[in-house]
Amino acid sequence: MMYPEYRPRRLRRTESLRALIRETSLSPKHLIYPLFVIHGKDIKQPIEAMPGCFQFSVDRVIKEAREVFDLGINAVLLFGLPEKKDLAGSHAWIKNGVVQNAVSAIKKSVPDLLVVTDVCLCEYTSHGHCGVLSNGRIDNDATLELLVKVALSHARAGADIVAPSDMMDGRVGAIREALDEQGFDQVPILSYAVKYASSFYGPFREAAECAPKSGDRRSYQMDCANAREAMREAMLDLEEGADILMVKPAMPYLDIIRLLRQEFTLPIAAYQVSGEYSMIKAASLKGWLDEARVVEESLLGIRRAGADVIITYFAKDVARNL
Repeated sequence: MMYPEYRPRRLRRTESLRALIRETSLSPKHLIYPLFVIHGKDIKQPIEAMPGCFQFSVDRVIKEAREVFDLGINAVLLFGLPEKKDLAGSHAWIKNGVVQNAVSAIKKSVPDLLVVTDVCLCEYTSHGHCGVLSNGRIDNDATLELLVKVALSHARAGADIVAPSDMMDGRVGAIREALDEQGFDQVPILSYAVKYASSFYGPFREAAECAPKSGDRRSYQMDCANAREAMREAMLDLEEGADILMVKPAMPYLDIIRLLRQEFTLPIAAYQVSGEYSMIKAASLKGWLDEARVVEESLLGIRRAGADVIITYFAKDVARNL
């Protein structure tokens, strides 16, 4: 029998050969670890829908941040759960807010760890939406004024990167202008440029206690059926001054990550969201999946699609395994 001159299996024979020609790499340096911060002291509260994830008080989140950094992960993403919620989400920008305190504490304790902050109102509003409600609808432009306040408060606290996740039109430009005017021109914006109205966010809404009290977020987050619209959203954020463009969620939207990678030269981030995390966790706890191998395969797929940066709740586990 005649065989082809080139045999691909020659280069798959051993791990050393496979590593030599591996096209896509995965490192802790590619990962950002999300953290949920709450008021109080000595609190590490398990999140039922996300096994292995917790709500931390500021004193405990410092310890977690140090562990993250020691594992070789360069960045964390902070979400805050306030003491009080109101219609405007005013505790999102107060000087002694939970995120503001956490940023200052982490930067003091682990100065070389990059602290990224989520800029949104949904965790802070009594109605659970990402913007100001007016006659039952989100007032886009009124919301921009508040998002600017949030971003500036995070920058003043010492945030390295601000990450607006609200999907209001024009928010990147408004935040960029305000940061520059206030002397924070060196603070980058990681924009949730392409954030879909996804069903994969369910566990996060338990973790951040931010489910909408009425309606949904489809009037401001993207329709899951649309790809060309993603390109328009990303282009708008690029033109408004975004430094990093993000796609959220990751797994169901690998094609969108690839589209952005082919079109733009900015760094591309992807968020492996809570639903992706919890599905893998649930199956692995049942013994149906090898968690470590499935997680690595999933993250490699996101990297292969074109993501430079991945936000994932598996970051610590991956860093240990790598």
